[in-house]
This record gives sequence, structure tokens and C-alpha cells, in this order.
Amino acid sequence: MKKVTGIGGVFFKCDHPKEMNEWYTKNLGLPTTAYGATFEWREHDHPAKKGSTAWCTFPKDTKYFNPSSKPFMINYRVENIVLLAEELKKENVTIVDEITDDDYGKFLHILDPEGNIIELWEPKEELDQEG
Repeated sequence: MKKVTGIGGVFFKCDHPKEMNEWYTKNLGLPTTAYGATFEWREHDHPAKKGSTAWCTFPKDTKYFNPSSKPFMINYRVENIVLLAEELKKENVTIVDEITDDDYGKFLHILDPEGNIIELWEPKEELDQEG
């Protein structure tokens, strides 16, 4: 079974998210909004399938990364989150929450051995409407 298929996003805490977004826009050209930046791309082997990678700043006191105390979180794209969750449980991986399903796809949070929060994301399939 294919597990991680790519990076879905990079998220980090900072003292001043708005100013950080502005700095990255001005100095590195990131197309930021209040929510960060989204980089859209197409799958190499299936060009009709679209994907995206997020880059987001969070306030230093965000609870979104809990229970991790680390200042960052990486989101990994996965192919079958339900099956992967079953495998992770068998390996005694710390699972923080239950699988949720929203407009963007399915999500699950786990911890690695050093307490880094990891967000697993099975995106809803995006096909090119013209393709």
C-alpha cells in the first residue's frame, strides 16, 4: 500500500503571522492571504489530477498543533487514510484524534516518536474540468 504521496503543507507558529505573511510576499514573492499561501500543481503521472500544497503561519499560542509543543506541523498527503490509520494503530503509533471529513478531504493527526504533530490528509480528488 502506498502511504505518503507528498507534502500537503507546512505550518509554523510565529509571533506576528500577518507581518510574516507580508514579509514572505515582499521578499520571496509568496502569494499570501490571511491564511498563508497555496501552491497548485498537477500530478506528474496523471496530469488531469490537480493538487495543492499549503504554506501557513499560525499565532504562537495556537492550540491547533496540540498536544505537540513544537512550533511547526507538516501535513502529508496520503492515499487511503482509513487503511493507513488501521496500520498505524497496529504499530502503536500515537493517534491524536479521529478521522474527520470536510470540504478539503479527510484528516487525521498523529505524533512521531519525538512528539512532533503530523497531519495526514487524504484530499478529495480534483480533476481538470476541461480534461
